[in-house]
Amino acid sequence: MANLDPLLLRMMENGASDLHVVVGQKPKYRVHGAVTPIEDYPVLDEEMTKEWLFEICSKEQQDRYIEKKDFDFAYGIGEKARYRVNYFFQRTGFGAVFRIIPFEIATIEQLNLPPVLKKLGEFRGGLVLVTGPTGSGKSTTLAAIIDMINKTQRRHIVTIEDPIEFVHRNIKSIVTHREIGEHTKDFASALRGVFRQDADVVLVGEMRDLETIALALSAAATGTLVYGTLHTNSAAKTIDRIIDVFPSDQQEQIRIMLSESIKAIVAQQLLRKKDGKGRFAVNEILLGSPALSNLIREGKIESIINVIQSGKAQGMQTMDEGIEKLLKQGLVDVEDAYVKSIDKRRFEQYLPKEGLETAGHH
Repeated sequence: MANLDPLLLRMMENGASDLHVVVGQKPKYRVHGAVTPIEDYPVLDEEMTKEWLFEICSKEQQDRYIEKKDFDFAYGIGEKARYRVNYFFQRTGFGAVFRIIPFEIATIEQLNLPPVLKKLGEFRGGLVLVTGPTGSGKSTTLAAIIDMINKTQRRHIVTIEDPIEFVHRNIKSIVTHREIGEHTKDFASALRGVFRQDADVVLVGEMRDLETIALALSAAATGTLVYGTLHTNSAAKTIDRIIDVFPSDQQEQIRIMLSESIKAIVAQQLLRKKDGKGRFAVNEILLGSPALSNLIREGKIESIINVIQSGKAQGMQTMDEGIEKLLKQGLVDVEDAYVKSIDKRRFEQYLPKEGLETAGHH
């Protein structure tokens, strides 16, 4: 058993989402959003940290880490657990973060996500984006949608990730997992392969550059159902980001492609549960419609909020509506809701009177 394994296995008992290992500090767990040192472990020196980190990866991976100074991979402990790992260098030397990946894929119901998200698995083609900051549960939400397709439809699903996070067994669908660096050079080359692999559904772990975004758009335009993630925090910003990646002489054409292929944008963030045990995902939900397509083509992105507001009956909602729902159900804390909200004025009425002064000075 590797030195790190006991620490990693203990994460499940403690409800920790991440383990942080850095030279010059004790190992730390992130539990329900807060980072706390593991008291029964010593402060890690360089020798020990290096030994721990190098013990669980191959010589080739070690070389890649030293050369690139930053390295992602997935690590599994038998049938017990899987982790998404990032090795990096920082001021004091070696560092790593291990994020636990559950073996059992949670369903849309178990994640307490809005039921309308089930619709996102029923499209026959087009582009569905799940966006939000790092660690906001985007992969978990997408895994639930892919899992739903896998259980109910006969399709070929290809996931392209860096590294592979959730492993889907073949149920009704065939699921092909491809890892960047292991099975393919980069997102763009893997996406080019999708056209030859007869894929119905493609999950693109991260749409981080022009080429990947362009290929995802053309796959969506030719009838593949493409799921992707971006680090934006609202539907409007997502559309802007995609268009802005392209040089100005191509933006017109990209607007048209996007307006025709966009099926849904779900922005997501996590709010701590009121009892402190776990977190709730909260979403802004925008579904594709002729009205949305027109706004994208005409570049009137600021009016998207009106599409969301008039689409309530279909299950659309703004981020603040999602937050307010959780707040009214008494599931989250007023202060947390206020901090995560977009329109602060809307939430001032819920703050305790003395809280207003301090909240205004964050």
